[in-house]
Amino acid sequence: MAAAGGEPSQPAGDDLFQNFYTEVKQIEKRDSVLTSKQQIERLLRPGSSYFNLNPFEVLQIDPDAKDDELKKRFRALSILVHPDKNQDDQERAQKAFEAVDKAYKLLLDPEQKKRIIDVVHAGQEYVEHMVKEKKKQLKKEGKPLDMEEDDPEMFKQAVYKQTMKLFAELEIKRKEREAKDMHERKRAREEEIETAEKAKRDREWQKNFEETRDGRVDSWRNFQAKGKKTKEKKNRSFLKPPKVKMEQRE
Repeated sequence: MAAAGGEPSQPAGDDLFQNFYTEVKQIEKRDSVLTSKQQIERLLRPGSSYFNLNPFEVLQIDPDAKDDELKKRFRALSILVHPDKNQDDQERAQKAFEAVDKAYKLLLDPEQKKRIIDVVHAGQEYVEHMVKEKKKQLKKEGKPLDMEEDDPEMFKQAVYKQTMKLFAELEIKRKEREAKDMHERKRAREEEIETAEKAKRDREWQKNFEETRDGRVDSWRNFQAKGKKTKEKKNRSFLKPPKVKMEQRE
């Protein structure tokens, strides 16, 4: 599935998750703010329409952050990517700014923020459950219980990947519902137009019927009168007296 402009709406595989996560986290460790160019690149890199579904990742802020922290982060990031600050790359900066603005507005809505946090928590719970189940299986097989997810950084990465997948699934379902609703609205509109056109045809027929009624009545009367005269003429021909046969004298 491809997004607008040929950009994939989903990553090609786990490698894309791995590379994206590793690179971004490395940059964040080196510079917690990042430069304007780096932020624009991060927000518009291939697969960004997929990664940017998580507003917390867009703003690079923890889901538990307070509202004032969220506001400060938005201001700082929006200034970095603002088109006016990036005169040499205004078009891409505008797209990056729109991504930041959209993420911030989503988190300002309490209902939207709750839904987003629920998705993040669901991703973490899923990974915790999978780790628990894998350890059970390892124990049953008599194997060491060590797993890469035991490393906090690897666990966080697994949560990140699973969360992205959940956001993608929700987005796909949303688009499917949107397409279905659009189809139903189109069909309802077509039916509405057809009903209106039928009503118009019926009105025109009725109007034409009323306008030509007198003419039809006159025609019928003339037809009846003509028929009556023809019948009377025929009847008179039948009433002619018989010819008298002359007697012959001897």
